[in-house]
Amino acid sequence: MKRLISSVFFFVTSPRRFARERIKLPLAKFVYDTIDIYKSRTKKGVNNLREILFRGSIVALLTALIVWLSIFMYVAFYYVYVPTITHEKPVYLKFKPCEKWDVHKGICSFPSGSVHFNHKQQSLMAGQPYKVFLELIMPESPTNKDLGMFMVCADFHSTDGRLITNSCRSAMLRYQSVMLDILFKMVLSPFYMVRHFEEKQKIYIELFSSYLEPEDQKVSDIHIEIQTKHIEIYSAKFTISANFSGLRYIMFHFPILSAVIGITSNLFFIAFVSMISWYQIINSEEYLEYLRSHGENNPEDVHRTYILEKDTSSSEEDISVVGSEEGERLRRRGMSASEC
Repeated sequence: MKRLISSVFFFVTSPRRFARERIKLPLAKFVYDTIDIYKSRTKKGVNNLREILFRGSIVALLTALIVWLSIFMYVAFYYVYVPTITHEKPVYLKFKPCEKWDVHKGICSFPSGSVHFNHKQQSLMAGQPYKVFLELIMPESPTNKDLGMFMVCADFHSTDGRLITNSCRSAMLRYQSVMLDILFKMVLSPFYMVRHFEEKQKIYIELFSSYLEPEDQKVSDIHIEIQTKHIEIYSAKFTISANFSGLRYIMFHFPILSAVIGITSNLFFIAFVSMISWYQIINSEEYLEYLRSHGENNPEDVHRTYILEKDTSSSEEDISVVGSEEGERLRRRGMSASEC
C-alpha cells in the first residue's frame, strides 16, 4: 500500500521522470536483454554450425579416402591375381616352294610358323591352367576335301631356347555329303553371290587342354608345324585361353558381386585398423602429457607411476561398480524384509 501511494505521489510530482524511470528505462533494458539473449544464441548457433560443418567435412573426407583406398586395393588385387584371359597371335605360315622341275606344284615342305611372346606385355601366370588351340581357316576346295586327316604339332621353347613341351593333334575338315552340300548352297545361294558367305571352314585344334607353365621356364617362342604338303589354308591364329576355377572364376564371371564383397571387406579392415591406430595415438598423447606434467628426469619412474595410477583408477571403478551393485542388493533385501 505504501509502495502504491509513493508511486502515485511520484507520478503526480514529476510525471516525466516517472515515465523515464518506470517505463522507458525498464522497457529499454528488456529490449536490450532480449536482443542480447538472441544475439548470444545466434552466435552460439553459428559456432555450433561451423563446428558441425568442420567435423562433417573431416568425416566425409576420411570416409571418401577410406572408400577410394578400398577400391584401389581391390582393383590392384584383381589385376595381380586374375591374369589376362586370352592371348591371341596370328600365325604367318611359311613353306618351301617347289622348283620348276619338281613333279609337285606349290608346297614342297610342311607349312610352319612361329609365335613370339613378349613377357613385358603378355605372360602366362605360373600355376594357372590354360587351354591352347590353333584356329585354321581352310577353303572347301577339292584338295582339302581329298586331304583327309593331317597332323598339327606345336613346340614350346623357353627364353634360352630349350624345349619345354610339345603336342601333336590330328584334324580334318568336317564331312558333308554331296546332296546335303548342294541343297545347303542352293538355299543360301543369294548370300554366296553377294559374298556374305564363303565356302570355307574354321577348324579348331586343341593342342593342350590344361597347360601349366613352369615357374623357372617361361614360354618365349612357340613353333607350329602342319605335317602335310597337300593343304590349302587362308589364315591361322594361335590362342591361349585361361581356364579359371575357384576364386578366379568367381571374380571374372561375377565381377559386380565379387567387387562388392571385396571392397566391403577392405572397408571394414581399413576402418578397424584406423580405429585401433586412433586409440593408440590418443593414449600416447595422454601419456606424453602426463610425462610432461610430472617431469622427464626419470622416465622409467614416471612410466611406472603412470601404470600404477591407471591400474588404481580402473580398480577403483570396478570397486565402485561392485559396491553400488552390493548396496542395491542389500537395499532390496531390506525392503523385502520390511514388507514381511
